[in-house]
Amino acid sequence: MKVYLSVDMEGITGLPDYTYVSSNEKNYERGRLIMTREANAVIEAAFEAGATEVVVNDSHSKMNNIIIEELHQEAQLITGDVKPFSMVQGLTADFDAAIFVGYHARAGQKGVMSHAMTWGVRNMWIDDHVIGELGFNAMVAGHYGVPVVMVAGDDCAAEEAHKLIENVKTVAVKETISRSSVKSLTPAKAREKLKLATGEALSGRKSIQPVTASDAPVLKIEFTNYGEAEWAALMPGTVLEPGTCIVSYKAKNILEAYQAMLVMTELAMRTTFC
Repeated sequence: MKVYLSVDMEGITGLPDYTYVSSNEKNYERGRLIMTREANAVIEAAFEAGATEVVVNDSHSKMNNIIIEELHQEAQLITGDVKPFSMVQGLTADFDAAIFVGYHARAGQKGVMSHAMTWGVRNMWIDDHVIGELGFNAMVAGHYGVPVVMVAGDDCAAEEAHKLIENVKTVAVKETISRSSVKSLTPAKAREKLKLATGEALSGRKSIQPVTASDAPVLKIEFTNYGEAEWAALMPGTVLEPGTCIVSYKAKNILEAYQAMLVMTELAMRTTFC
């Protein structure tokens, strides 16, 4: 059994705000240590459940947060930036299951540090179905026939996962009070729950169907201001919808839609005055 693990940071246990997830902030080193230990709990449980290989993709910001010296020695780590497929880099049809850890709710929704890829995105859609990072990443996994069997993060991410993936196992390691405050489990208790849930999720993986998109999906991204939309619309093939900050792109498949999203959001972040 081959297991893919995508680890974001905003949904990691005990992390309430940006000071834990931004590399130049005072609490970042604490945050990345908790993140690494949380990944280890899932990796250990995956091997105990019969995994022969576990590939971990660091999926936050510059994607070099996980401390490799502290990572489970049998895991393999994908780290660094730029990655052609960002949060799902390295995911292929060879995997039997995918697990998302440290995830958060989509932009514009209640949840700890909720957003979608960048702070400049208000909404994203695939074929008029609103999605966030969780949904988009699950669709890429689905393209390869890989089910997302477990999602861990705050309570709002867990709720989003249940709406998207039938029978998915979730672990809510913290409860949202506001976008920058939480009621959290301790890291030790969270790791205990993650290990238990990972074993259950992998043993029940055949009851979970991959999340799939249409053959030629239409991607739409609503940006927070018109300048961001103008930058995104510079990408060939895009259309800026009149009177809105929505930029659309008709893709050949979900993989092209995903890369289009990466390009559009990176272009949008070039806006210098908000």
